[in-house]
Amino acid sequence: MAQAGQRRSSGARPERGSQRRRNPRATPQGLLSVLAEIAQEVDRAVRKPPTRPVVRTKFQVVAQLVREERTRVLADDSQSDSGRTKKLKQLDGVATILAKTAVRDTSLLQLLAEDARVSDSARAFKVTVLRAAGMEPPEEPEPEPVAPTPTSSSAKSQAAPQSVIARQLANPFLAPDFEAAAERNASHARRLAGWELLEPLFKSFEVGGAGTPACMSLPAPRPVPTPPGRELMPHQAQVVAAAASGHRTFLLADEPGLGKTAQALLAAQAADAFPLLVVAPNVVKTNWENEVRLWTPQRKSTVVHGDGDRIDGFADIVIVNYELLDRHVGWLGDLGFRGMVVDEAHFIKNKSSQRSQHILSLSERIRARAARPLLMALTGTPLINDIEDFRAIWQFLGWIDDEKPRGPLMAALEKTGLTPVNPGFNTAARATVIDMGIVRRHKVDVVADIPARRVADLPVELDGAVGRSILAAEAALASRLVGRYTAAIQARPAHNAGDEIDLDLVRRVAASELKESSSGSSEENVFTMVRRIGQAKAALAADYAAQLSRNVGKVVFFAKHIDVMDKAEQIFADRGIRYASIRGDQTPKVRAKNIAAFVDDPEVSIVVCSLTAAGVGLNLQVASNLVLAELSWTDAEQTQAIDRIHRIGQDEPVTAWRIIAAHTIDSKIAELIDSKSGLAARALDGAAEEDDSSTASVQLEALVGLLTDALNAEHLG
Repeated sequence: MAQAGQRRSSGARPERGSQRRRNPRATPQGLLSVLAEIAQEVDRAVRKPPTRPVVRTKFQVVAQLVREERTRVLADDSQSDSGRTKKLKQLDGVATILAKTAVRDTSLLQLLAEDARVSDSARAFKVTVLRAAGMEPPEEPEPEPVAPTPTSSSAKSQAAPQSVIARQLANPFLAPDFEAAAERNASHARRLAGWELLEPLFKSFEVGGAGTPACMSLPAPRPVPTPPGRELMPHQAQVVAAAASGHRTFLLADEPGLGKTAQALLAAQAADAFPLLVVAPNVVKTNWENEVRLWTPQRKSTVVHGDGDRIDGFADIVIVNYELLDRHVGWLGDLGFRGMVVDEAHFIKNKSSQRSQHILSLSERIRARAARPLLMALTGTPLINDIEDFRAIWQFLGWIDDEKPRGPLMAALEKTGLTPVNPGFNTAARATVIDMGIVRRHKVDVVADIPARRVADLPVELDGAVGRSILAAEAALASRLVGRYTAAIQARPAHNAGDEIDLDLVRRVAASELKESSSGSSEENVFTMVRRIGQAKAALAADYAAQLSRNVGKVVFFAKHIDVMDKAEQIFADRGIRYASIRGDQTPKVRAKNIAAFVDDPEVSIVVCSLTAAGVGLNLQVASNLVLAELSWTDAEQTQAIDRIHRIGQDEPVTAWRIIAAHTIDSKIAELIDSKSGLAARALDGAAEEDDSSTASVQLEALVGLLTDALNAEHLG
C-alpha cells in the first residue's frame, strides 16, 4: 500500500539521482499544477466507488498541502497583493475540487479532522508530490512523547491580537494561587498511596450506581438577580447557588434543553469568575454571544474569529471555537482567566486529539495562575461509547491527572477509609466523584411543563430498481460474511459442522469486515450501504414531511448528507412548500436569517437541517414534529437533534418521526441505537445494569446481526 501511495499520479516519477539537482526552493506554480492534477484524478476515481485506500491517501495529502501552501502564501511579505490574490484563487480552485469530491464520498471528510491519522504511506506520498513540484521536503522531527504545551504550535500559526497585548500591559500582575501551591505541597495519599485508582473510579460508574442518579447534593435555590423579563427555573438556580457557596468545578450533564448556558453564565457571575473563557463548537459560538446579552448584559463578550484582529482584549467573556484553539492557545493561556467553560464537552473525549490537548493545557495554566477558578464542562450527552469518555473531562476539571486523582479528590477518597479491594469501594468512590461536581437532571424530574417526547418509527418500503439493488447489495455483504465464517470453521483442525453458531467467531469476522470497511478496501460495506439507504429514503422522508406540514404546521427535517437535503428541498420546492435550510457551510449571517425565517414567518413550514451542523445550539421549539430522514450512528446525535424542539417553553407533545427502511440493515441499526441509549443512563442515572453489548459499536453490532441472521437462515434452509 505504501508503494502504491507513493506512485505519482500526475506524470512520470522523478528518476533516481535527479532529486539532488532540483531547486530546493518552492516553485508555487509547479506545486499548484501538481495538486490540481492529483485532485482531479482523485475526483475521477471517487466517481467509481468504492474509494480505494490509495485514493484516500492522495485526497488527504492534497488537502494538507493546500492548507500549508495557503499559510505560506499569506505569510510571504515579499509577494505583491495581486500575486498573492492570484495564488490564493488557484488554491481555492483546488480546494473546490476537493470539496466536490468529498460530497461524493463523505467518508473522506474524516481525513480532514484535526485528529485524523496520517499514515506512513501518506507521508511518503507527500514527499513524492513535493519533489515532483521542484521542492525539497523538509525533514520532519520525531514527535515528542509528551503532551504538547501551548507553545507547541508553530509561531506562524500563533496569533497575538493587539487588544490582548494592551490588556496584559495594563494589568501585568496576577493574584498568586496559594491554594494551588498548598495542594502541590500537601501529601494527600497515605493509605491509598501506590494503588491504581483511575480504572476503579471509572468502573464505579458502571457497577456502583445502585439505582441512584449521578447528581451532587445541591443547595436550595436562592433568588438570583436576572435581567428584566428573564427568570431562572429552580433547577438552574440550584447550580448558581452552589457556585455562590464556593463550589468551583462542575460537570453539568443536564439533559439537552434545560438551560445549561444560562446556568454557566450566572454561576460565573456568582463566583466572580471573570474574565471567563468559553470554548464551544463553531455552530453555537454566536449563540453564546446572544446568551451573554440575555442573561448577563452587564458583562461584555467578544468572539474570536480568524486571527482575532477584531476581538476586544478587555472583554469579560472570550468565546472561541475548538477549531481556532491552535492559533490562539498561546495568549489565551496568558490572559489571566478566572474561569473556563467547555461547551459540548464530549468533543474532547479523545485525549490524543489536538483539541483535547489544548483544552487540558489551558485548564492547567488557569489553575496554576488563578485562585480557585471556576471550571465547567457542559454536555447533555457526556458518554458516547465508553465510560472512559469521562477521562478527559475529569482531567479538564482538575479532578485527576494522567495517572491518579489530584489533591481534593484523593483527600476525599482517603476519608472513605476504603481501598479498591473493599466491598463498598465502588459505591463510595462513585459518590465521592459525584460530590466533586457532577450535576445530572432529567426534564421529567425538574420541569413539569415540558411534555414527554416520543420517537415514532415509520417503516417504508424501498421499491423499484433502487430498492432491489440495495437488497441485493445487502445479500452480497451477508454472503461474503458467511463465506469468511465458513472458511474459518473449515480451517479448524477438527471443525464441527453442527447447527450451533460460534458467536465469538461471528464477532471476529464482523470486526475484520468493519476494519476493512473503515479503510475503504471492501467493495460493498456497511457504510456505503447505509449511505445508499439514506439516498433511497430521501424522497419518501420528504414526502412524509410535506404531508405532515400540511396537517400539523411547522416541521423540522433532519438529514446527514447533502444530497439527501438537496433531494428533499427539491421536492418541497416542486410542491410549492416554503422551506428554510441550515447547513454547515453557511455563514453565521445566512444561518441566522434562515433560522429567523422558519421561526418567525408563518409561510415557512419546513426547515431542512444538517444532522451534524444543526444538531446543537438551535432553538426550533416553534415546531413540535421532527422527521429524521437518516439514522445516526449514536443515540447521542439523534437526541441532540430531537432536543432542538423539545426544550424549555415547548407546550406541545414532541414527536420525532424516524424513517426506517423496512427489511434492511436500517431496521437493525435503529434497534441498536435505541439499545445504546442505556449507556448514559447506567453511568450517570444509576439505572439497572443492562447487557454489556449495549456499549459496543453500532457498526460492529449491525454486522454481527447481519451475519447471525444469515447463518440462522442458512441453517433453517
